[in-house]
Amino acid sequence: MAIRAAALMGVAATLLFVGPGRVPDSAMAQQRPPPRVSAPATIDPYPTATDTRLGGDDNQTRFVMDLTRKVELRAFTLADPYRVVIDLPQVTFKLPPKMGESGRGLVKAFRFGLVMQGGSRIVLDTVKPVRIDKAFVLEQTDSQPARLVLDLAQTDRDTFLRTIALDNPKVARPDPKRFEREAPIKGDPRPLIVVDPGHGGIDHGTRAASGETEKQIVLDFALLLRDQLEKSGKYRVVMTRSDDTFVALDERVRMARARQAALFISIHADALKKSEGEAQGATIYTVSDTASDAEAARLAENENRADVIAGIDLSREPDDVADILIDLAQRETKTFSLHFAKTLVTELRNVARLHKHPMKSAGFKVLKAPDVPSVLVELGYVSNKEDLKQLVSGSWRNRTAASIAQAVETFFNTRVAGSPASPQ
Repeated sequence: MAIRAAALMGVAATLLFVGPGRVPDSAMAQQRPPPRVSAPATIDPYPTATDTRLGGDDNQTRFVMDLTRKVELRAFTLADPYRVVIDLPQVTFKLPPKMGESGRGLVKAFRFGLVMQGGSRIVLDTVKPVRIDKAFVLEQTDSQPARLVLDLAQTDRDTFLRTIALDNPKVARPDPKRFEREAPIKGDPRPLIVVDPGHGGIDHGTRAASGETEKQIVLDFALLLRDQLEKSGKYRVVMTRSDDTFVALDERVRMARARQAALFISIHADALKKSEGEAQGATIYTVSDTASDAEAARLAENENRADVIAGIDLSREPDDVADILIDLAQRETKTFSLHFAKTLVTELRNVARLHKHPMKSAGFKVLKAPDVPSVLVELGYVSNKEDLKQLVSGSWRNRTAASIAQAVETFFNTRVAGSPASPQ
């Protein structure tokens, strides 16, 4: 008891010394938790877009985007449909999922994203011809972020087209020799397969009501398919994109042709508006001058707009891509494409839900290589809850990728044994 009393008197004396309301440093040290060692913050090497807003009316409209630091920009207009394009260095867009789906004043909607490694793009769809009044970026201040400002004013079509003819920069075309430099080492006899995840970068493709984008769904699946094919050791595999990068449609075709690919598989995931009814299941498409039905025609039209969505001027599309359907070599290629499509349907029936009409055809630009058998696989509909559940399921993706890999093996075994019979 005497020892306990002495201890209490010591504590009381200490409290009197430090004063009311204070705790001695030694006691604080005992009460504090050990200091946390924070992991070093990850610094984004690229400027970040954090917010956007639109203001104005049908005569004048201002578009503003907040950035973490100042960047250079280039702005120009494109016609049919009316668009304004803003090219930037690579930017990280940290914006809400549905940002840009609605507009104001002269701007109907806008989209943004990576358009090439090192370069980002904003594309604004306008309701009528417009003139770029101002386009600049303000420096960051203590109270304000850096701000990209675009002022648009209405104009007439003749003036709009004249401006395009005089001022627009030439759209950079891909270097065809780049594909030759990237081609696998000669002497490898294994068939080369090009796996093509649709969309990418600024082109999001379709979007589920819950926010998932087609470009990410098909990229995840295509990477799994690549791994399944490479695991067999029987094939060389090239991806048209392996990250969130935009690749023009004709560049995807040239990539396959320059490498003399034996097979081209394009991966997509469709969607229907509520007004268009309900549909579900996977569908395999081949190329045709005439669409097999109205749905196939609609889908081909939507997919062929990828370059327009990204702001690329299609008037510069090479003739060898625009006119390849007249090439006589297309006849044999179509036969092989149909044969592979039938094989795919057979294999996919075992693991995936198929559309009620699982084989269709339409004029998809990405399937128009005259000398490369090509198919477009619509894995399902992101607008259908059951399909979407499967599309984001790891186990479903693995099974489905394995079934496509099996179809590839069956296809090449048949070609080695002898050419497939002409489709009925």
